[in-house]
Amino acid sequence: MISTSELQTYLDIATEAALAAGAVVQSYYGALDGVVEKGRPGDLVTQADKASEAVILDVLQRHLPQHGILAEESGNVGNSQSEYLWAIDPLDGTTNFAHQYPSFAVSIGLLVADIPQVGVIFDPFHQELFRAARGLGATRDRCSIRVSQTKDLSKSLLVTGFAYDRRETPDNNYAEFCHLTHLTQGVRRSGSAALDLAYVACGRLDGYWERGLSPWDITAGIILLEEAGGKVSAYDVSSFDMASGRILATNGYLHAALSNELMHVRSISLSGNNRNSEESGVTSN
Repeated sequence: MISTSELQTYLDIATEAALAAGAVVQSYYGALDGVVEKGRPGDLVTQADKASEAVILDVLQRHLPQHGILAEESGNVGNSQSEYLWAIDPLDGTTNFAHQYPSFAVSIGLLVADIPQVGVIFDPFHQELFRAARGLGATRDRCSIRVSQTKDLSKSLLVTGFAYDRRETPDNNYAEFCHLTHLTQGVRRSGSAALDLAYVACGRLDGYWERGLSPWDITAGIILLEEAGGKVSAYDVSSFDMASGRILATNGYLHAALSNELMHVRSISLSGNNRNSEESGVTSN
């Protein structure tokens, strides 16, 4: 068991790192010298990503040298044997940032024995700070937050995203996006998984699903949402598996309904023809 005081200490350290990194990110906004693709088309990295990550690593290693770190740009750093693992995204929403589209954030989460325990998400453009630790609640700018009370899918506003491999696989989320757009009041795509989860946590959005995610994308957001009263699972409402890269996150009230729709959507192939469920991994009608 982790004590309340220990969790509070980790939360404060993560906050220090996120605020410092956020200031660095914002200093690069509109002033990038270059943008590089890391592999797949659209998977970008900038000087801001690297500078932000350096700041976060410095803070975490200075305060908690015994912990492990999984960073988007640097990979595994520090004590690989520790059950304490920080999953950090120094700039979630790099594509948005590179285009000066103001939807991006710094995300820092702590996994203990693979379970999210602490999370901080900082939006430097809008100066919004989201924080949570297990048993300590969730806040936005130090004020408590809760999920929405929306109970009807037809009255909901959802959010999702599309993985970098969407051009290469029929399991690309296009069919799910179209299907749920018709069943709800709308589906948004922000380009930042961290902010998507934060917005569900504070009630701006009612639900979120996505595939192709990494631990640094969602660790902080998961604990934030859970502490705000929301629910996280696999698409089929079984226990969430971080390694799957696939998440369903809602205010709780919509969880079963949204899961049911996701599990019965026929995928859209790259050629425009439907593929069967064995190819897509999604149950068809």
